[in-house]
Amino acid sequence: MDTYDLIVIGAGPVGENVADRAVQSGLTAVIVESELVGGECSYWACMPSKGLLRPAAALRAARDIDGARQAVTGPIDPAGAFRRRDVLTHDWSDDGQVEWLRSAGIDLVRGQGRITGEREVTVTPPESPARTLRARHAVAVCTGTRAAVPDIPGLRDAHPWTSREATSAHEVPASLAIIGGGVVACEMATAYAGLGSRITMIVRSGLLGRVEPFAQDAVREALVQAGVDIRTGNTASVRRETDGAVVLTLDDGSTVRASEVLVATGRAPRTDDIGLDAAGCAPGDWLDVDDTMRVVGSDWLYAVGDVNHRALLTHQGKYQARAAGDVIAARATGATVDAAPWGRHAATADHDAVPQVVFTEPEIAAVGMTEAEARATGRDIRVLDNDLSGIAGAAAYADHYRGRARAVVDQKRGVLLGATFVGPDVGELLHAATIAVVGEVPLSRLWHAVPAYPTISEVWLRWLEQAGRATA
Repeated sequence: MDTYDLIVIGAGPVGENVADRAVQSGLTAVIVESELVGGECSYWACMPSKGLLRPAAALRAARDIDGARQAVTGPIDPAGAFRRRDVLTHDWSDDGQVEWLRSAGIDLVRGQGRITGEREVTVTPPESPARTLRARHAVAVCTGTRAAVPDIPGLRDAHPWTSREATSAHEVPASLAIIGGGVVACEMATAYAGLGSRITMIVRSGLLGRVEPFAQDAVREALVQAGVDIRTGNTASVRRETDGAVVLTLDDGSTVRASEVLVATGRAPRTDDIGLDAAGCAPGDWLDVDDTMRVVGSDWLYAVGDVNHRALLTHQGKYQARAAGDVIAARATGATVDAAPWGRHAATADHDAVPQVVFTEPEIAAVGMTEAEARATGRDIRVLDNDLSGIAGAAAYADHYRGRARAVVDQKRGVLLGATFVGPDVGELLHAATIAVVGEVPLSRLWHAVPAYPTISEVWLRWLEQAGRATA
C-alpha cells in the first residue's frame, strides 16, 4: 500500500510515538527511515552515553561508603564498559525495534525520504527503485538533529569525533581534546576521564551556560579534580599530524595536542535533504510550529522533536509526539481539537517546564526557571537554597555526600517556578519537582506531601520550612 493516513519521516523515538498514537486512534501510518529504527537516542546519544558514564558513577558510589570502598581493588575496565554499552545499543541492530513497529501495526519503508509535493513523500532505498507514498491527512517530519561542526580552519580535514564517534568508540584514546562546554562536552569529558583518557576542554566562556551558576561551579570543580584541563577561549585552527595526533591552536597562541578531538558545540537540524522546499519551507532550517506541532503556514505538515528547536531532549520530543499523534488523528476524524494550555493536543510544557538531567559527576537535575530567568520576567520571587549534605538521607547514602538544591518560588501565587538539584544521583529527585511546577501545586498543599525518612527527598520539607508556614 502506498497511501496512508499519516507518513512519518524519521524512526527515532519521536517518530515512533507519533505513528503509534495515530494508529491507536484508528489511522494507518508508515515510517520512513534511512538509518536505524530507534534513532539517535538509542544508538548514538542517550543510551550509549549513559552506558559509558555509569561505570564511573558506580565506582564513585562504592568508594563513598566505608566497608564498600575496601572491596574496590582496581580502576574501571574499559573493555567491560564498552561491552555493557554494546548491550544497551543491541550492537547497533534494530531488529527489536522493527519487530515493535510490526506489532504496533506501523509499516516501515527504508530509504531516504523527501517531500515531493503536498502530502507526498518519495523514498529512495539504497538499492531499489524510488517509491512514492501519499498521505490522506498529514506528513510528520521527525528527523532530529546532527552534530554541528563549526567552521574552524583545518577542523573537517582532521576528521574530528562528533557525539556519534564518542559514544560508539571501542578504544579509549590516550588523550582527548573537546571543543565545547555544553551537556555533550561535559558528559563525554566525565565519561572518558573515568575511562582513563587525559582530557582537555576548550570552552568559549563557561560550562553549561543555561543552568544555575552553583551547578556550573560544581561540575567544573569535579572535572578539574578528575584531571580535566579546562581552557577558556576559542579554537583558531586544527591540524592532524602525520603521526595521527591532532594539534589545536587556540586564539591566545597556545596549543593542545591530543590523540583525538571531539566537537561538541551544538546541534543542527537534519532538514537539508528532505525536500522542504516542496512544502514551502527552507531546507536546512529549523521548522517553526504551533503548540500542536503543525508547521506554521501549513495545514498538513508537522515537525516534531528536535527538528522544531523547542526543546532538544528525547523525553520532550516524545511528549510532543503524543500530542501530535493525537491531534493528527483528531483532525483526520473531524473531532474537536483540545489545544488549550492543559489540553491533550498541545505541547505547552516546552515553554517553561522542561526537565533535564545532566549526567556528569555530580549530576545536575533541573526543571522550570532558574533564578535569573524568573527575575527577568519581573515576578516577585523567593529563592530557597539547601545544602543536601545536612539531610539525614544524604548521611545514609554516602560518608561524604556533597550536594545542593534550589527552589524558585513565585511569592504572589505561592507556587514553584523552578528547581535545581546538584549531587550524586539527584536525577531521581527531579520528577517530583516537575509535577509541582507543571501542576502549579501551591506550597500550602505541598506541606501535606510528606517525604519519607531517611531519604534525600526530605529537601522538600527543608524548602517548606524556609518558606515559612504562614507564607506557604
